[in-house]
Amino acid sequence: MNNNNMSLLWDTVLNDLESKGNDPMIWAMHLSSKLTCNGVILPSPDLAHVLVNHICWENNNPVSWKFLEKALLFNLVPPLLLLALLANRVIPKRQTQPAAFRLYMELLKRHAFKLKSHVEFKNYEVIMNSIDNVLHLSQIFGIKVNDPGSLLLQFVFSTVWQLVEAALGDEGLLELTEERKFRWNVPQDMELDGPGSYNGKRNEYQEILQSRNTMMAVELIGLFLQNKVTSRILFLARRNMPTHWSSFIQDIEVLAVNSSSLRNSKVMTPENLLQLISDDRKDMSKDNKTSYLQESHSAMSSSAGLSHKVSGSCLWIPIDLVLEDAMDGTQVDTTSSIEIVTRHVKALQALNGTTWHESFLGLWVAALRLVQRERDPIEGPMPRLDTRLSMLLSITTLVVSDLIEDEENMPQNKMDSQTAQDCKEKRRMDLVSSLQSLGDYESLLTPPPSVIPAANQAAAKAMLFTSGISVGSSAYFDLVNMKDVAINFSGNLHHLIVEACIARNLLDTSAYFWPGYVTGRINQMPHGVSTQVPGWSTFMKGAPLTPVMVNALVSEPASSLGELEKVFEIALKGSDDEKIAAASILCGASFIEGWNVQEHSMYFMTRLLSPPLPANYSGNESHLIAYGPMLNVLLVAIAPVDCVQIFSLHGLVPQLAGSLMPICEVFGSCAPNKSWTLPTGEEISTHAVFSNAFALLLKLWRFNHPPLEYGVGDVPPVGAQLTPEYLLLVRNSQLVSPYKDRNSQRLSEVAKISCPDHIFVDSFPKLKAWYRQHQACLASTVSGLVHSPVHQIVDTLLTMMFRKINRNQPLNSVSGSSSSSGPGSEDMSLRPKLPAWDILEAVPFVVDAALTACAHGRLSPRELCTGLKDLADFLPASLAIIVSYFSAEVSRGVWTHVNMNGTDWPSPAANLANVEEHIRNILAATNVNVPRLFAGISSPFTLPLPLAAFVSLTITYKLDKASQRFLNLAGPALEALAAGCPWPCMIVVASLWTQKAKKWSDFLCFSSSRTVFLHDNNAVAQLLKSCFTATLGLNNSLVSTHGGVGALLGHGFGSNLYGEINPVAPGFLYLRMYRSIRDIMFLRDDILSILMQCVKDIACNGKSLKGKQASLATSLTKVKLAAQLAASILWISGGQGLVQSLINETLPSWFISTHIMDSNENTPTGAVSMLSGYALGYFTVLCGAFAWSVDSSSSVSKWRSKFLGSHMEFLASALNGKITLGCDSVTWHSYVTAFVNLMLGCMPNWVGEVNIEILKRLSHGLRQWNEEELAVMLLEAGGLGTMGAAVELVCQTDS
Repeated sequence: MNNNNMSLLWDTVLNDLESKGNDPMIWAMHLSSKLTCNGVILPSPDLAHVLVNHICWENNNPVSWKFLEKALLFNLVPPLLLLALLANRVIPKRQTQPAAFRLYMELLKRHAFKLKSHVEFKNYEVIMNSIDNVLHLSQIFGIKVNDPGSLLLQFVFSTVWQLVEAALGDEGLLELTEERKFRWNVPQDMELDGPGSYNGKRNEYQEILQSRNTMMAVELIGLFLQNKVTSRILFLARRNMPTHWSSFIQDIEVLAVNSSSLRNSKVMTPENLLQLISDDRKDMSKDNKTSYLQESHSAMSSSAGLSHKVSGSCLWIPIDLVLEDAMDGTQVDTTSSIEIVTRHVKALQALNGTTWHESFLGLWVAALRLVQRERDPIEGPMPRLDTRLSMLLSITTLVVSDLIEDEENMPQNKMDSQTAQDCKEKRRMDLVSSLQSLGDYESLLTPPPSVIPAANQAAAKAMLFTSGISVGSSAYFDLVNMKDVAINFSGNLHHLIVEACIARNLLDTSAYFWPGYVTGRINQMPHGVSTQVPGWSTFMKGAPLTPVMVNALVSEPASSLGELEKVFEIALKGSDDEKIAAASILCGASFIEGWNVQEHSMYFMTRLLSPPLPANYSGNESHLIAYGPMLNVLLVAIAPVDCVQIFSLHGLVPQLAGSLMPICEVFGSCAPNKSWTLPTGEEISTHAVFSNAFALLLKLWRFNHPPLEYGVGDVPPVGAQLTPEYLLLVRNSQLVSPYKDRNSQRLSEVAKISCPDHIFVDSFPKLKAWYRQHQACLASTVSGLVHSPVHQIVDTLLTMMFRKINRNQPLNSVSGSSSSSGPGSEDMSLRPKLPAWDILEAVPFVVDAALTACAHGRLSPRELCTGLKDLADFLPASLAIIVSYFSAEVSRGVWTHVNMNGTDWPSPAANLANVEEHIRNILAATNVNVPRLFAGISSPFTLPLPLAAFVSLTITYKLDKASQRFLNLAGPALEALAAGCPWPCMIVVASLWTQKAKKWSDFLCFSSSRTVFLHDNNAVAQLLKSCFTATLGLNNSLVSTHGGVGALLGHGFGSNLYGEINPVAPGFLYLRMYRSIRDIMFLRDDILSILMQCVKDIACNGKSLKGKQASLATSLTKVKLAAQLAASILWISGGQGLVQSLINETLPSWFISTHIMDSNENTPTGAVSMLSGYALGYFTVLCGAFAWSVDSSSSVSKWRSKFLGSHMEFLASALNGKITLGCDSVTWHSYVTAFVNLMLGCMPNWVGEVNIEILKRLSHGLRQWNEEELAVMLLEAGGLGTMGAAVELVCQTDS
């Protein structure tokens, strides 16, 4: 109809309304027929406007309201639009029109809760837009998403809020609210005599009606908050409109506390109203599930399932694994252990549903177990107790500190105002209670022998404090002062942990008074105790840095940042000797044992490696040269395995690399004409400083591995990205990190202070040139030297190396000059005075010429090794080039094998059988059997010539501190090289080295056992299987049937009474082995297959339990434990790349494929199918939490939306029939429901990152399964984008 016809139609309607004697029922029936004949879509928004305009206020009488009621009854007008129109007209006039307000509320009570029919109207969207135009909802709430569902939510929210403000205004309480004005119902004229007021005067009846209206309004508010549909809609408003909800809650609280109508109501009490808006009502109640599948679904999505008959330690196995994994010194990590452990604690706390008390306690206990695994260590070049204590007392404490600070710094709008402060205090209180409970773990608190003095010192400090005796201004009073105190302090690791927490302001000294913390009392200090011995106290009072003072400060850790800052200032501004002394102090006990200030010690050490340009400096050479002696002290101190690993734990490897590169560039470009004599009497040159810096830099990435290993398929092996470019990329990214977690801020501050500018490899031309040559040598053979400017250096070096050898034929077959020097002398003049970079450029060609000469018999093996050793002694950095050359040449496979017969080359025969037997025993202890590898080991024993030369060179080194720095560089490379050669090359190498270093024999045999897995992927699968059976206690005779972390990780490298290595637990062996696996992609399928087999075994074992519920709970417990272990191993093995590959590729392929179920009658196929789905769901979510974090505070979270969205796209497509699945339907159903349930219950913020359309499609698929509740919850968690769809689904589902 055109506008003129419509206008005539509404005029007819008005005439009918005004005609006397019209029956409302007959009028409504005729009008319905007339509107339908005229093509008007019912219910009609225009008719609603006509009727309300008619009543307000010229025809405000009972008859008009009857017509309005019949129009609603016959569906002629949309109820919600009518209510919106009436609210605009009636509520502001409620004082003068109490009857109209009463009728409005009656209509509201009758129609506002029937929302299902409303969303099913054909013109639903038109109606909601009309409501928006009437109430201006979009403008008031400021929500850009204005789909019909969102407008419906805003309508319900505004309706309740209007009632609240009306009640506040009627009772004179509006002044008590924050805004002190009406948000919705700004009163119009309040004339007492208005049209339609019946008698025109306020009378007693009206006052009574107004009072009753206020009470009804209050009761309606309660009804909206109680009703299943509207309360859920209001919950969505709370979730997506926190600012408006906060104001709304404040108004409700004022009403609840002060309303007399509410106190007089028989339907609603103030307490009930407050309860309806409390935190306890956040999660909507769910219908009870009765079927077997639904019961297990419920158990799976609750934390109770995991705690049933499981020791607390099993909850935290991923923490144990990640802590132990960080102890492997074969490779450093660019990611701080603080970030990794924090991510794991958050993930497990969310998924296990544990309290923070339990989470903190689980973390402390796991860290204590880490230390206790070093109780009886074997000898070897690997991280030792210092690294483990750093993890317990520094890293773990920083993790806890960050978790506390993370909660306390959470923005107010992230939490409801009434609970924000409670949450902040609760987490800190949980930390206190966890530390108090830690005292019950006596066996774990026993300190290692080397730590007993520090533990006694911490206990003594507490005892002195509780005894009222001052310990002076220094928190770390010198132990020498306590020697004469005849008291057994009984200090343990608990005292050190508490002291670490006090130092970081996580606790106060009231902890000293905890029951049982201190076991004695000191009445007074002995009179003979001196208080003026050299130490930090006297140093801070101004005592000079005498040799005695330096020794004292080197051996005793600092207790505060201020003490370290004073030392740092001396290192920058003091004399040359003071600089060396200050550097020595920073690298001493404050670095290794100063757990409370350890990160600050490393920050200062890193800054000293990049000292600032002096103010009055005017020299031509780099200012770094003047700092040579101090830099050398720092480089030598950082070089040991433990120290490098501690830098790695704190995430300082990128910073360290950025500081080392300028040192290498400058000192490598200098001729060795400048030297220094250290206070110890040692003389060092620029070559020595360069070699120490260069060797340390190369330890930070797998420099000797071919580029081929840097990537397999689309996913690189974990850690393989550690190249110089990548290290600098990470370091530069820390300068501009957008992430606000405390650890990222710490690293960013260090980067900015050390060097605020970006650093690139291009900034170091000499280093870049060497690196490019290094890559070329790894990729291809050494090219000829004709017309090459480096050939003169090659000849000079060959002459120096083989000066004692008289040969008629030159070693270098390319150069025309002779390399022989005839009967040589020890004249130092033979050593070229060349910059280190020039020498390193020539070394590959030198080694190639020497090795070629040896292969052709012009050089004996002994002469070859002696010459290479002379070269390495001349420039220790050249050992790295020798290592990379040998690694590349062995991988090419072009060199002949030489006989290790004891004549030309050293023989392994003396103890090869013992080494082989030892390796067999190590593997047998973990149920790994690879008979084919051990079947063909027999004499003669051969090695590729480069490998034979390499191992012969390494065994010429002494096992002293000076050589250790370079053996730590060559050792891992030798192991990797031997492991990559045909079996049994590694056994031969290990046998040779055990003859050299008998005390390392256990370590060498263990290292050799790891290489078995490189030659047989089936051995890897066997070891993985052992990890699962040991942890779950599944019928394994060789491990504890109790399972758990003890069976998985055992006691580390322990020795028995006979000095032999104890059997190594499977998990421990795996953590020391997996980094050597070149193709990690097969682990996805292996882990998935083993997990499914474990589920089957668990289900079969569960059949013997009495009662279906007990069987289900026990099975679910072990299934979740198996899934935890699977997720941990997968993430540790391949990091984020392998997890993303699993979720994007492996899981979809697994679901699409057909899996044949075991037809064994003893196998409960239904239970297996269901539990398999839940195991996969838990496994997938936990993998995602480890890889992407549960929140968005970490940089890894930026990848989450992409891969999570891709997986949920797959789920939605499969649910909606676009993808055909081959797996069991029960498994698929249980997987999807478990995955969605866990994500919603534990990581709801993930849902908001997924594309809105995908969420809607997935929700639609869940509804087809009759999983309406899950479908609604999914849309509820989707944020503003899915809020409207969630509202509509709530209306359709729950009405």
